[in-house]
Amino acid sequence: MTMSRTLAHVAIAAICAVITMTPDTGAAQNETPKKYTETITANTGEEISFDMILIPAGRFQMGSPADEAGRKDDEGPKHEVRLDSFYLSTKETTIALFMAYYQETVSAKRDLLGVQEEKKEADGDVDAITGPTPVYGDMTMGYNEKHPAIGMTWHSAMTFCRWLHFKTGKPYRLPTEAEWEYACRAGTTTALGVAPGPEQMKDFAWYEATADSETSEVGKKKPNAWGLYDMPGNVREWVYDFYSPTAYQQAAKQTPSVNPKGPDAGEVHVARGGDYSSPIKELRCAARAFEEKWWRSGDPQIPKSKWWLPEMDIIGFRVARSVEAGGKK
Repeated sequence: MTMSRTLAHVAIAAICAVITMTPDTGAAQNETPKKYTETITANTGEEISFDMILIPAGRFQMGSPADEAGRKDDEGPKHEVRLDSFYLSTKETTIALFMAYYQETVSAKRDLLGVQEEKKEADGDVDAITGPTPVYGDMTMGYNEKHPAIGMTWHSAMTFCRWLHFKTGKPYRLPTEAEWEYACRAGTTTALGVAPGPEQMKDFAWYEATADSETSEVGKKKPNAWGLYDMPGNVREWVYDFYSPTAYQQAAKQTPSVNPKGPDAGEVHVARGGDYSSPIKELRCAARAFEEKWWRSGDPQIPKSKWWLPEMDIIGFRVARSVEAGGKK
Protein backbone atom coordinates (compact mmCIF):
# COMPACT_ATOMS: atom_id res chain seq x y z
CA MET A 1 0.00 0.00 0.00
CA THR A 2 1.28 3.45 -0.90
CA MET A 3 -0.37 6.64 0.28
CA SER A 4 0.41 10.07 -1.15
CA ARG A 5 -0.71 13.56 -0.25
CA THR A 6 -3.78 13.79 -2.50
CA LEU A 7 -5.79 16.90 -3.36
CA ALA A 8 -8.17 16.06 -0.53
CA HIS A 9 -5.25 15.69 1.88
CA VAL A 10 -3.86 19.09 0.85
CA ALA A 11 -7.31 20.66 1.14
CA ILE A 12 -7.72 19.33 4.65
CA ALA A 13 -4.27 20.61 5.58
CA ALA A 14 -5.21 24.07 4.33
CA ILE A 15 -8.43 24.11 6.33
CA CYS A 16 -6.72 22.77 9.41
CA ALA A 17 -3.54 24.88 9.33
CA VAL A 18 -2.26 25.88 12.75
CA ILE A 19 -2.22 29.67 13.16
CA THR A 20 0.72 31.98 13.82
CA MET A 21 2.35 31.74 17.23
CA THR A 22 0.48 33.53 20.02
CA PRO A 23 2.08 34.57 23.29
CA ASP A 24 1.51 32.50 26.43
CA THR A 25 -0.07 35.54 28.05
CA GLY A 26 -1.74 38.70 26.77
CA ALA A 27 -5.01 40.13 25.58
CA ALA A 28 -5.66 37.64 22.78
CA GLN A 29 -5.12 34.69 25.13
CA ASN A 30 -7.39 36.22 27.76
CA GLU A 31 -10.21 36.57 25.24
CA THR A 32 -10.04 32.91 24.28
CA PRO A 33 -12.54 30.69 26.15
CA LYS A 34 -10.76 28.10 28.28
CA LYS A 35 -13.42 25.50 27.55
CA TYR A 36 -16.62 25.20 25.58
CA THR A 37 -19.27 22.63 24.70
CA GLU A 38 -20.03 21.91 21.06
CA THR A 39 -23.49 20.59 20.22
CA ILE A 40 -24.47 19.24 16.83
CA THR A 41 -27.88 18.10 15.63
CA ALA A 42 -27.89 14.79 13.79
CA ASN A 43 -30.25 14.23 10.87
CA THR A 44 -32.37 12.17 13.25
CA GLY A 45 -32.95 15.31 15.33
CA GLU A 46 -30.81 14.04 18.21
CA GLU A 47 -28.46 16.58 19.82
CA ILE A 48 -24.96 15.33 20.57
CA SER A 49 -22.49 17.34 22.64
CA PHE A 50 -18.79 17.14 23.38
CA ASP A 51 -16.37 19.35 25.33
CA MET A 52 -13.33 21.16 23.96
CA ILE A 53 -10.61 22.46 26.27
CA LEU A 54 -7.92 25.04 25.55
CA ILE A 55 -4.40 23.64 25.59
CA PRO A 56 -1.99 26.49 26.41
CA ALA A 57 0.82 27.50 24.07
CA GLY A 58 4.26 26.39 25.21
CA ARG A 59 7.43 24.40 24.68
CA PHE A 60 8.31 20.82 25.56
CA GLN A 61 10.85 18.12 24.86
CA MET A 62 9.28 15.69 22.39
CA GLY A 63 10.39 12.07 22.39
CA SER A 64 12.02 9.90 25.03
CA PRO A 65 15.49 9.71 26.58
CA ALA A 66 17.70 6.82 25.53
CA ASP A 67 17.41 5.15 28.95
CA GLU A 68 13.58 5.21 29.22
CA ALA A 69 12.19 1.71 29.81
CA GLY A 70 10.30 0.41 26.79
CA ARG A 71 11.76 3.04 24.47
CA LYS A 72 12.01 2.40 20.70
CA ASP A 73 14.47 3.97 18.29
CA ASP A 74 11.78 6.00 16.48
CA GLU A 75 11.18 8.03 19.68
CA GLY A 76 14.45 9.91 19.41
CA PRO A 77 16.33 12.03 19.51
CA LYS A 78 14.47 14.21 21.98
CA HIS A 79 14.00 17.65 20.51
CA GLU A 80 12.40 20.92 21.54
CA VAL A 81 8.99 21.75 20.10
CA ARG A 82 7.09 25.02 20.36
CA LEU A 83 3.33 25.00 19.92
CA ASP A 84 0.58 27.57 19.62
CA SER A 85 -2.43 27.16 21.84
CA PHE A 86 -5.14 24.89 20.43
CA TYR A 87 -8.33 23.18 21.49
CA LEU A 88 -8.57 19.45 22.08
CA SER A 89 -11.65 17.37 22.86
CA THR A 90 -11.63 16.19 26.45
CA LYS A 91 -12.74 12.70 25.40
CA GLU A 92 -12.36 10.37 22.47
CA THR A 93 -14.95 10.70 19.71
CA THR A 94 -17.91 8.53 20.65
CA ILE A 95 -19.89 6.05 18.63
CA ALA A 96 -22.92 8.36 18.95
CA LEU A 97 -21.13 11.27 17.30
CA PHE A 98 -19.42 9.17 14.65
CA MET A 99 -22.72 7.49 13.80
CA ALA A 100 -24.24 10.92 13.09
CA TYR A 101 -21.44 11.55 10.58
CA TYR A 102 -21.90 8.12 9.02
CA GLN A 103 -25.65 8.44 8.62
CA GLU A 104 -25.38 11.86 6.97
CA THR A 105 -22.58 11.07 4.56
CA VAL A 106 -22.77 7.35 3.81
CA SER A 107 -24.25 7.77 0.31
CA ALA A 108 -21.56 7.85 -2.38
CA LYS A 109 -23.59 10.41 -4.36
CA ARG A 110 -24.07 13.04 -1.62
CA ASP A 111 -22.15 15.87 -0.05
CA LEU A 112 -23.10 18.43 2.55
CA LEU A 113 -23.83 21.11 -0.01
CA GLY A 114 -26.37 19.05 -1.94
CA VAL A 115 -24.35 18.89 -5.18
CA GLN A 116 -23.12 15.72 -6.83
CA GLU A 117 -19.56 15.28 -5.70
CA GLU A 118 -18.37 13.80 -8.99
CA LYS A 119 -19.07 17.10 -10.76
CA LYS A 120 -17.56 19.19 -7.97
CA GLU A 121 -14.40 17.13 -7.83
CA ALA A 122 -14.09 17.30 -11.62
CA ASP A 123 -14.40 21.08 -11.35
CA GLY A 124 -11.65 21.18 -8.74
CA ASP A 125 -13.98 22.19 -5.87
CA VAL A 126 -12.24 21.04 -2.69
CA ASP A 127 -15.39 21.54 -0.61
CA ALA A 128 -16.84 18.29 -1.94
CA ILE A 129 -17.08 15.68 0.79
CA THR A 130 -17.05 12.05 -0.24
CA GLY A 131 -18.93 10.11 2.41
CA PRO A 132 -17.88 6.65 3.55
CA THR A 133 -19.05 3.53 1.78
CA PRO A 134 -21.40 1.29 3.79
CA VAL A 135 -19.46 -0.37 6.57
CA TYR A 136 -18.76 -4.09 6.35
CA GLY A 137 -20.39 -5.64 9.42
CA ASP A 138 -21.45 -3.77 12.55
CA MET A 139 -19.72 -0.40 12.96
CA THR A 140 -20.32 -0.46 16.74
CA MET A 141 -18.96 -4.03 17.14
CA GLY A 142 -21.56 -4.47 19.88
CA TYR A 143 -20.48 -1.49 22.01
CA ASN A 144 -22.93 1.17 23.19
CA GLU A 145 -22.93 4.76 21.92
CA LYS A 146 -20.86 6.07 24.87
CA HIS A 147 -17.86 3.96 23.88
CA PRO A 148 -15.20 5.39 21.58
CA ALA A 149 -15.85 5.20 17.85
CA ILE A 150 -13.71 2.43 16.37
CA GLY A 151 -12.63 0.74 13.17
CA MET A 152 -12.24 3.79 10.94
CA THR A 153 -9.21 4.43 8.75
CA TRP A 154 -7.20 7.63 9.06
CA HIS A 155 -8.93 8.83 5.89
CA SER A 156 -12.35 8.34 7.46
CA ALA A 157 -11.30 10.14 10.66
CA MET A 158 -10.06 13.08 8.59
CA THR A 159 -13.28 13.17 6.60
CA PHE A 160 -15.23 13.19 9.87
CA CYS A 161 -13.31 16.35 10.81
CA ARG A 162 -14.29 17.97 7.51
CA TRP A 163 -17.92 17.04 8.14
CA LEU A 164 -17.71 18.57 11.62
CA HIS A 165 -16.20 21.71 10.09
CA PHE A 166 -19.17 22.08 7.75
CA LYS A 167 -21.67 21.32 10.53
CA THR A 168 -20.25 23.94 12.91
CA GLY A 169 -18.23 26.41 10.84
CA LYS A 170 -15.23 25.76 13.10
CA PRO A 171 -11.91 24.37 11.81
CA TYR A 172 -11.98 20.95 13.44
CA ARG A 173 -9.15 18.58 12.56
CA LEU A 174 -6.98 15.79 13.92
CA PRO A 175 -4.26 16.89 16.36
CA THR A 176 -0.70 16.73 15.13
CA GLU A 177 1.58 14.15 16.72
CA ALA A 178 3.40 16.92 18.58
CA GLU A 179 0.15 18.39 19.90
CA TRP A 180 -1.00 14.97 21.05
CA GLU A 181 2.19 14.25 23.00
CA TYR A 182 2.24 17.76 24.49
CA ALA A 183 -1.36 17.34 25.69
CA CYS A 184 -0.65 13.84 27.01
CA ARG A 185 2.28 15.13 29.05
CA ALA A 186 0.19 18.03 30.41
CA GLY A 187 3.23 19.81 31.78
CA THR A 188 4.95 16.70 33.14
CA THR A 189 8.27 15.18 32.11
CA THR A 190 7.72 11.62 33.37
CA ALA A 191 7.38 8.66 31.02
CA LEU A 192 3.70 8.04 31.82
CA GLY A 193 2.69 11.67 32.24
CA VAL A 194 -0.45 11.24 34.35
CA ALA A 195 1.15 8.89 36.86
CA PRO A 196 4.58 8.34 38.45
CA GLY A 197 4.36 4.56 38.07
CA PRO A 198 2.30 1.54 36.94
CA GLU A 199 0.23 1.21 40.12
CA GLN A 200 -1.04 4.79 39.93
CA MET A 201 -1.64 4.37 36.18
CA LYS A 202 -4.56 2.08 36.96
CA ASP A 203 -6.58 5.12 38.05
CA PHE A 204 -6.09 6.87 34.70
CA ALA A 205 -6.09 4.30 31.90
CA TRP A 206 -7.81 1.25 30.43
CA TYR A 207 -5.04 -1.17 29.42
CA GLU A 208 -4.12 -4.83 29.91
CA ALA A 209 -4.06 -4.48 33.71
CA THR A 210 -7.45 -2.76 34.03
CA ALA A 211 -9.58 -3.50 30.94
CA ASP A 212 -11.69 -6.60 30.45
CA SER A 213 -10.41 -7.31 26.93
CA GLU A 214 -12.60 -4.59 25.42
CA THR A 215 -13.05 -0.83 25.23
CA SER A 216 -14.82 1.11 27.98
CA GLU A 217 -17.13 4.12 27.92
CA VAL A 218 -15.16 7.33 27.50
CA GLY A 219 -14.34 9.48 30.52
CA LYS A 220 -14.67 6.81 33.22
CA LYS A 221 -11.09 7.08 34.49
CA LYS A 222 -9.45 10.14 36.04
CA PRO A 223 -8.39 12.96 33.65
CA ASN A 224 -4.86 14.31 33.38
CA ALA A 225 -3.83 17.70 34.75
CA TRP A 226 -5.31 19.49 31.73
CA GLY A 227 -8.70 17.80 31.97
CA LEU A 228 -8.20 15.21 29.22
CA TYR A 229 -9.58 11.69 29.64
CA ASP A 230 -8.24 8.43 28.19
CA MET A 231 -5.15 9.91 26.57
CA PRO A 232 -3.35 6.69 27.46
CA GLY A 233 -5.27 3.48 26.80
CA ASN A 234 -8.83 2.54 25.79
CA VAL A 235 -8.22 3.02 22.03
CA ARG A 236 -5.25 4.24 20.04
CA GLU A 237 -5.88 7.64 18.49
CA TRP A 238 -5.18 8.76 14.95
CA VAL A 239 -3.11 11.93 14.61
CA TYR A 240 -2.47 14.04 11.52
CA ASP A 241 1.14 13.05 10.76
CA PHE A 242 2.51 10.52 8.33
CA TYR A 243 4.73 8.00 10.12
CA SER A 244 8.47 7.93 9.57
CA PRO A 245 10.99 6.15 11.80
CA THR A 246 13.42 9.03 11.18
CA ALA A 247 10.96 11.92 11.62
CA TYR A 248 12.57 13.08 14.86
CA GLN A 249 16.03 13.06 13.35
CA GLN A 250 14.78 15.53 10.76
CA ALA A 251 12.90 17.63 13.32
CA ALA A 252 15.97 17.89 15.56
CA LYS A 253 17.92 19.66 12.80
CA GLN A 254 15.92 22.81 13.50
CA THR A 255 15.17 23.61 17.13
CA PRO A 256 12.83 24.58 18.37
CA SER A 257 10.54 22.91 15.86
CA VAL A 258 7.52 25.23 15.59
CA ASN A 259 4.07 23.66 15.15
CA PRO A 260 5.47 20.59 13.32
CA LYS A 261 3.16 18.47 11.18
CA GLY A 262 5.46 15.56 10.39
CA PRO A 263 6.75 14.37 7.01
CA ASP A 264 5.19 15.73 3.81
CA ALA A 265 4.48 12.22 2.51
CA GLY A 266 4.46 8.61 3.65
CA GLU A 267 2.73 5.25 3.46
CA VAL A 268 0.90 5.11 6.79
CA HIS A 269 -0.10 7.48 9.58
CA VAL A 270 0.69 7.67 13.28
CA ALA A 271 -1.61 6.43 16.03
CA ARG A 272 -0.91 7.39 19.64
CA GLY A 273 -1.80 6.36 23.17
CA GLY A 274 -2.02 2.58 23.33
CA ASP A 275 -5.28 0.66 23.74
CA TYR A 276 -7.16 -1.57 26.16
CA SER A 277 -4.90 -4.54 25.36
CA SER A 278 -1.61 -2.64 25.61
CA PRO A 279 1.18 -3.30 28.11
CA ILE A 280 2.23 -0.35 30.26
CA LYS A 281 5.20 0.50 28.01
CA GLU A 282 2.84 1.36 25.14
CA LEU A 283 1.05 3.93 27.33
CA ARG A 284 4.15 6.11 27.67
CA CYS A 285 3.68 9.69 26.40
CA ALA A 286 6.44 9.23 23.81
CA ALA A 287 5.33 5.80 22.52
CA ARG A 288 4.55 5.81 18.79
CA ALA A 289 2.47 3.40 16.72
CA PHE A 290 1.28 3.32 13.12
CA GLU A 291 -1.07 1.39 10.86
CA GLU A 292 0.27 -2.10 10.27
CA LYS A 293 -0.79 -4.46 7.47
CA TRP A 294 -2.68 -6.77 9.80
CA TRP A 295 -5.03 -3.91 10.74
CA ARG A 296 -6.81 -4.52 7.43
CA SER A 297 -6.91 -8.30 7.72
CA GLY A 298 -10.60 -8.29 8.69
CA ASP A 299 -11.59 -6.60 5.43
CA PRO A 300 -12.59 -9.21 2.80
CA GLN A 301 -12.76 -6.63 0.01
CA ILE A 302 -10.20 -6.40 -2.78
CA PRO A 303 -8.94 -3.73 -2.91
CA LYS A 304 -9.21 -2.97 0.80
CA SER A 305 -11.57 -0.21 1.88
CA LYS A 306 -10.09 3.26 2.30
CA TRP A 307 -12.78 3.96 4.93
CA TRP A 308 -12.91 0.99 7.30
CA LEU A 309 -10.75 -1.32 9.38
CA PRO A 310 -13.29 -4.06 10.14
CA GLU A 311 -12.99 -5.77 13.54
CA MET A 312 -10.35 -3.26 14.66
CA ASP A 313 -11.73 -2.05 17.98
CA ILE A 314 -8.33 -0.74 19.11
CA ILE A 315 -8.27 2.42 16.97
CA GLY A 316 -10.25 5.65 17.31
CA PHE A 317 -9.50 9.39 17.54
CA ARG A 318 -10.28 12.70 19.20
CA VAL A 319 -10.63 16.08 17.49
CA ALA A 320 -8.55 19.24 17.76
CA ARG A 321 -9.17 22.78 16.63
CA SER A 322 -6.87 25.72 15.96
CA VAL A 323 -7.46 28.95 17.89
CA GLU A 324 -8.72 31.58 15.48
CA ALA A 325 -7.42 35.14 15.39
CA GLY A 326 -8.98 37.31 18.10
CA GLY A 327 -9.76 34.33 20.31
CA LYS A 328 -13.09 33.59 18.61
CA LYS A 329 -15.08 30.71 20.01
